[in-house]
Amino acid sequence: MRMNILEEQPAQRMRKSEVEEVNMQNLLQQNLLQQSLLQQNLSQQKVSMEETLKEEVLQEDVLLADERIDELHRNQYKIIQNAKKFCFGMDAVLLSGFAKIKMGEVVLDLGTGTGIIPILLEAKTEGKHFTGLEIQEDSANMARRSVAMNKLNDKIDIVIGDIKEASKLFGAASFDVVTSNPPYMNDHHGLTNPDLPKAIARHEILCTLEDVIREASKVLKPGGRFFMVHRPFRLVEIINTLTAYKLEPKRMKMVHPFADKEPNMVLIECTKGGRSMIKVEAP
Repeated sequence: MRMNILEEQPAQRMRKSEVEEVNMQNLLQQNLLQQSLLQQNLSQQKVSMEETLKEEVLQEDVLLADERIDELHRNQYKIIQNAKKFCFGMDAVLLSGFAKIKMGEVVLDLGTGTGIIPILLEAKTEGKHFTGLEIQEDSANMARRSVAMNKLNDKIDIVIGDIKEASKLFGAASFDVVTSNPPYMNDHHGLTNPDLPKAIARHEILCTLEDVIREASKVLKPGGRFFMVHRPFRLVEIINTLTAYKLEPKRMKMVHPFADKEPNMVLIECTKGGRSMIKVEAP
């Protein structure tokens, strides 16, 4: 019996040594893993700090007083806005989704403001080139800086000019598509905003509905398409003016703020020289 015990002791010591070695190896592996995770965290923090620093430098380079940079959640594009002047609304976003731009087409946006519609259309469609026409220099300046910030100078031009002179600026039959989110109110509708930039964007101070439609018709190629967002309470006037300038309404969609509320926006697509037939889409 004693011999058996003596014989077992070296084996037990050997097994104990092997266990200790395995434990040591596990401990080393854990330490290596912790060091690797720590290095990854430090690297991620460094990248995050560099991106934050780049963003701060970018904003200092491109932003003026009271301006901000907003995310558009499309292609990582951003836009510069100034809430004290005018910021784009849901109507511009809806128009960019309603407009159908085919591959290789050239597009003009009348009254582009800060360039929201050309930037969104460039992100959403395969159009060849986009031009925004804007009469307010401050808005056009923000639009140009937004275009440059998104590295879209080769795809989007921002031109300072009057909508009433669009056909003189660009020439007749020079665009496949025209879009517009024009001022909704005329002298008979609502109070004029005392803030001039906002008033110009919302009220027919520098151009009328007829000005927009007339110039759109002139710069469109035969068979070209005009997309516009407006207010339903002016729908009769809108359709009468469109047809007077050979822009035939082909597609229309009402936008309701809530299911049980009347529409507060109307989206219209027209074809230059088209036949009389319109499709009214579901809200």
